[in-house]
Amino acid sequence: MKKLNYDVVVIGGGPAGMAAALNAKEAGATVAIIERNDELGGILNQCIHSGFGLSYFKAELTGPEYAERFINRVNDTDIEVYLNTMVIDLGPGCQIIASNQSGILVISAGSIVLAMGCRERTRGAIKIPGSRPAGVLTAGLAQRYVNIENCKPGQRIVILGSGDIGLIMARRLTLEGMQVLGVYELMPYANGLYRNIKNCLDDFDIPLHLSTTVTNIIGHPHLEAVEVAQVDKNLAVIDETREVIPCDTLLLSIGLIPENELSQRVGIGLNPQTNGPRVDEFLSTDQPGIFACGNVLHVHDLVDNVTLEAEAAGAAAAAYALAERSGEVGNNALLKDTCALIQLEAGENIGYTVPSILHQPFKREARLSFRVKRPLTQARVVITSGDQILYQGEPRAFKPSVMEGLWLAPDDVNGWPSLERPITVSIQEV
Repeated sequence: MKKLNYDVVVIGGGPAGMAAALNAKEAGATVAIIERNDELGGILNQCIHSGFGLSYFKAELTGPEYAERFINRVNDTDIEVYLNTMVIDLGPGCQIIASNQSGILVISAGSIVLAMGCRERTRGAIKIPGSRPAGVLTAGLAQRYVNIENCKPGQRIVILGSGDIGLIMARRLTLEGMQVLGVYELMPYANGLYRNIKNCLDDFDIPLHLSTTVTNIIGHPHLEAVEVAQVDKNLAVIDETREVIPCDTLLLSIGLIPENELSQRVGIGLNPQTNGPRVDEFLSTDQPGIFACGNVLHVHDLVDNVTLEAEAAGAAAAAYALAERSGEVGNNALLKDTCALIQLEAGENIGYTVPSILHQPFKREARLSFRVKRPLTQARVVITSGDQILYQGEPRAFKPSVMEGLWLAPDDVNGWPSLERPITVSIQEV
């Protein structure tokens, strides 16, 4: 058993983990990254399409190119990187138990940043009826087969769900000579970014069927066909619209789930809307010294936003660890003067908010992120306390595929009244 000590330990070596580690290092902390794969980069390594870095680097990069820039920055520092290392458990006092080929590692940290990313929702999560043949797989797995393993998943492809990975794979499979028969989406609107709808479907004449879903899987031992049907406004299947489509592959692009098994083991409170930790403006969880960022916190659509969020988490984690090391002992060294909490609630047309807790006195500018539940052509953000309007934005359009946000300044939040009842964030149509 090997015992180690660091100010900040980041669990996960993807874009969020690397950005958090680099900012923690810049703040003067000793930092380690624990990554269970054999290389840094996370999911970016299999995302060979372009479109990354447009806002952060002001350049259009592929996923591996975006990851490489951060890997090079990490390699230029003395950040310790543990590859092929699995975190088994989190103990009290920011203790980490991990395992790799050299044995068991017991790591004591001043603070921990959770950056484990997310996983894909599978067929079992949405309970598609039918047989259990080969040929049913998630879009991300198909992406790995094609881009990393150089394997062909099938020839006649049906894609369920209009998430960004599914849209990108529709184009990728077409370019590789496979036939994508169509993308079928349960909701009456697409869930992917508009640029992916345009570049991946429209430009390749791949049909998008809205308000339509897969109702049966046919074939054994390999997939032979799927049954699809339209749904009404209550998402109930319209029986007379059922249609059987012969195919040999079904790709599922039906959403992502934050990877929070470790969070649950240590008793971190989760937000039921995001399935990620409940955090405050410092991206701190309800467990002292543990922070979260990136897709383990809530699912992002752009890696540029992941990076910015992770940088904030890394800086906060370093500040916490260094304060503890210097003797500022307390439940939370960052917030030792805190006297009150503000609870944020998702109101009309909003699925969730991150953060969901704010402190008064509010000491720093912080980004409030949220997603809308449905497309809105003319609406505005409204923050209220009872009948009192605390903030009202300008009217504009909102889409569920785009993570929205606004910046909260200390002067604004410190003037918010009625701390005993929640503050509601809503999107109101104009």
